[in-house]
Amino acid sequence: MNLQNARILLTGACGGLGQELAVQLAKAGAKLLLAGRDRAKLAATIGMIGSGHSSMTADLTSPEGVAEAAGAAHAFGVNVLINNAGIGGFGLYDEQDWSTVARILAINLETPMRLTQAMLPALKARPQAAIVNMGSTFGSLPFAGFTAYSAAKAGLRGFSQALRRELADTQVAVIHIAPRAINTPLNSDAVNALNRALKNNCDSPEAVARQVVTALSNGGGEHHFGFPEKFFAWLNGVAPALIDRGLADKLAVIKQHASVRLPR
Repeated sequence: MNLQNARILLTGACGGLGQELAVQLAKAGAKLLLAGRDRAKLAATIGMIGSGHSSMTADLTSPEGVAEAAGAAHAFGVNVLINNAGIGGFGLYDEQDWSTVARILAINLETPMRLTQAMLPALKARPQAAIVNMGSTFGSLPFAGFTAYSAAKAGLRGFSQALRRELADTQVAVIHIAPRAINTPLNSDAVNALNRALKNNCDSPEAVARQVVTALSNGGGEHHFGFPEKFFAWLNGVAPALIDRGLADKLAVIKQHASVRLPR
């Protein structure tokens, strides 16, 4: 897609990756409608990217917020939806209360599905359009300590694949992005400590945003970022027992950092 012709609704625009995506997409020539919950952060991002852009505050976990965002997107002439809003969910599954699990599923999976459905009629009417779903390596490589999060991201990957196939006879491209860990202020201290203990690779928001902009420009269905994570995600698809054994060796360390009951 030629980003000079793109008018993009970007959700989760208040976070580290969202803000960097806004900056890089604006530099590439796109016009942006930013959506998030923090009015001050949205205003700061608008100040960084200049004129011709807009923002809106909305609770996209509610039907009213989804309808409001879809209406604003239609008025803005959106032809690209980037479902970037998301939250983490590090913790042992049996120690997470259901309200936490429900929120992880709602924001990471239900919200992008509902917003996409609300916007599809308008997107299908455009000469060219795209839906970009920001997933995670954990959607293809489910990880201990991230059970609910992995389930949500695996669901988002399945949604993206099925929708891409359903829209194959339209001008709407469906792109799924699966980055590895991103170093943003949204990471909890426990997640940062786990990444250090396991020597996990982390990418900067700037690096991931560049990859997203390139993927949107070039098109294509599915993009996994980072090695060896991309390889392990593939391996999990063909030989999951090997991943089971590999992660079993790391389980004690994961539980040490994930559990609220075990001494640190």
